[in-house]
Amino acid sequence: MSNTVRISAPCKINLHLRVLERRQDGYHDIESVFQLISLSDELSVSIDGPDGACFVHSPQMELPPVNTLTCAVDQFRLLTGIRTGIRIDIDKNVPSGAGLGGGSSDAASVLRALDRMFGTGLSLSELSSMAEKIGSDVPFFLAGGAAIVEGRGDRITPIASRTDLFGVLIWPDVHCSTAMAYGLVDRFHEEGKDHSIVWPTVDSLAEMYASPVAGWKFCNSFTSPVETVFPVIRESRIALRDCGAVYVQMSGSGSSVFGLFPDENQAEIARNTLLPHCKMCVKFLLLAS
Repeated sequence: MSNTVRISAPCKINLHLRVLERRQDGYHDIESVFQLISLSDELSVSIDGPDGACFVHSPQMELPPVNTLTCAVDQFRLLTGIRTGIRIDIDKNVPSGAGLGGGSSDAASVLRALDRMFGTGLSLSELSSMAEKIGSDVPFFLAGGAAIVEGRGDRITPIASRTDLFGVLIWPDVHCSTAMAYGLVDRFHEEGKDHSIVWPTVDSLAEMYASPVAGWKFCNSFTSPVETVFPVIRESRIALRDCGAVYVQMSGSGSSVFGLFPDENQAEIARNTLLPHCKMCVKFLLLAS
């Protein structure tokens, strides 16, 4: 048993995200392509404090008392019965409310860290069962790479991840809550504004992902509705395109925007060009796992 485990929690981008019409239970099904990227939070998980305690230290971002980290600890304790006190120190590099799944990735990393720390040898199925109870995106981060994600985010089909592209991510420092974003998408559905979009079929997503980027027909249901409220997102997409990105999209429900480049030097030039004008602008790699 190790007293401290240090672990990275890389975030994701949505290369494609279709939100289907709201179901009778109020939820939405999605069709998406998730891609793990190299931008990550850094966590240190330690044994500390009395049994049953969980202390989270997050100097860059104030977290609510109940958060994805504490939920991960709670789920681990429920499954294993281990009540040892836990301290989590987190260095937040992934902005909140950016559509990058930072909180979900943090939770998955805590589960893996606790399994390693206590030598419990949990299977992927057991880890995934805990992850599903924390949030719909959390199971993806246990394996990472690239995947087709369907349903409420609970149907995950891994695909071979590309590593031949280089990315630049902009966070324009605006926050659109998930609830607000879904409300905007519902209104677009009701008004028929999405009917002009030719959506690729789920069966074609993996093949499209593996094909030349110039031929991608990926879309994001959230982009147009959210940009009506936050035009800076559209301005960020245009800026990345003007810098030579071969594919540009908003991630998740916003507000981060990314561009993909075939050459690392092009990505570096774009980052240096855009950095003075952005709250946050970073270069990233696509991760295979």
